[in-house]
Amino acid sequence: MTKALRGITALFAAFVIIHNAQLVRAQHGNKPKIGFSIEAMKGERWQTDLDSFRSRANQLGAEVISADADGDDNRQFEQVKDMIKAGIKVLVLLPHDTTKASRIVQAAKSANVKVISYDRLVLNSDVDLYVSFDSVEIASMQAEYLVKHAPKGNYVLIAGSPNDEGAKALHDEQMKVLQPYVDSGDIKVIADGYTKDWLPTEAYLSMLKAIESAQGNIAAVLASNDGLAGGAIQALFEHNLAGKVLVSGQDADLRAIICIAQGTQSMTVYKPVANEAAVAAEEAVRLAKGEGTRANRESSNGKVNVPAILLKPIVVTRDNIKETVVKDGFQTLKRINQALPENQQIK
Repeated sequence: MTKALRGITALFAAFVIIHNAQLVRAQHGNKPKIGFSIEAMKGERWQTDLDSFRSRANQLGAEVISADADGDDNRQFEQVKDMIKAGIKVLVLLPHDTTKASRIVQAAKSANVKVISYDRLVLNSDVDLYVSFDSVEIASMQAEYLVKHAPKGNYVLIAGSPNDEGAKALHDEQMKVLQPYVDSGDIKVIADGYTKDWLPTEAYLSMLKAIESAQGNIAAVLASNDGLAGGAIQALFEHNLAGKVLVSGQDADLRAIICIAQGTQSMTVYKPVANEAAVAAEEAVRLAKGEGTRANRESSNGKVNVPAILLKPIVVTRDNIKETVVKDGFQTLKRINQALPENQQIK
């Protein structure tokens, strides 16, 4: 009797172990797969986004497959097709070329994969959601800061990639702010151009040409992001103009914050990207579960009005570095001050 009871107990225990193992495997297998396709992991920005996105998605029980296209449209297309084959339910897409990326969206939709356009809106495509920061507000913040502090003089505009529709939108909104000053003759735009792949080296060359053509008589540089600002500042340094010319930026990169503390860059626009990435992860999981998004706006991409979540950016100057990027943990006071002499350090 005791032997029989022991046998039943052992059998029951084995059943529980097997059942639990199957349950764990089933739960693991039911994790929704989400693809995050990044056009190029250059600079510090996109690594921050990916880390924050993956962390939040994992917290919500999702598995993330990511890929870096290294600025190659065809590679990005092939990488996404591999993600689709791997069984992703949702694709979060940061496109290299916002026009060419429509084929990526089409491939995803043909496989019943939902698509979130991340930070840049893919044009002429059936995107399910757009998550970004308000580009109109960013452009206004940049241009309004400059005209407030330099209402007269020669301006240089260094815009982003011609393949990025967001760069064009940013430029157009900047010009809306500048136009009344241009019309009155107070501001003269002496150089205005787009920059291949947002490359700082290209911005540097553009700035050198502008300095030469204006013989150094420049009041402000409206650089669309911090990488471009950095390229421009290098050219200004070489002509003893750094700190004498106002320079805008965007992204609150460490180098830019250091330049702001030094006085060679005037401002940047901080976008709490960890929040943007977390929101995108939350929406991706919602879509993977068949739930609706929390979009509260729409953005036209030329084909449809895409449901959108547009987050609020923040102006950063030397006066509020501690209260913004440092307080949020986006940059640390230690890393900023390590690059600064005692008299320039943020206290």
